[in-house]
Amino acid sequence: MKRALLVAALLVAGSFSASAHNSTSAEFDVAHRVTLSGTLRKVDWVNPHIAVFIDAKSAGKTEAWKFESNPPAWFRRVGVSRADFAKAIGQTVTVEGNRAKDGSLYGYLLKITYADGNSLELVIPGTDR
Repeated sequence: MKRALLVAALLVAGSFSASAHNSTSAEFDVAHRVTLSGTLRKVDWVNPHIAVFIDAKSAGKTEAWKFESNPPAWFRRVGVSRADFAKAIGQTVTVEGNRAKDGSLYGYLLKITYADGNSLELVIPGTDR
């Protein structure tokens, strides 16, 4: 897979839409990133947002994380398909994102790096993130 740089085109007041009714900053701690590595278990390629599920090791136990991102149509517009994610199921990935404010194992996907070193990254125009 070619290294892809994804630029978020759906910015409203400096944030993405995290759900049909809430902004990313309402649900996620956008001031801090969390980075974790684990096995990509599943990808839901559904509206209103795709979701990736990661089994990450932490303090000797496995944590089941869910990260949501932009809608499938947005990914298709920037040349990323369901297959780009699906081919990595069962492999170790590294994910960067914004964790839910409630501290749950839930976040907003900003970057995913696959076992082969290729990555997909959402970049907010005008920032270094």
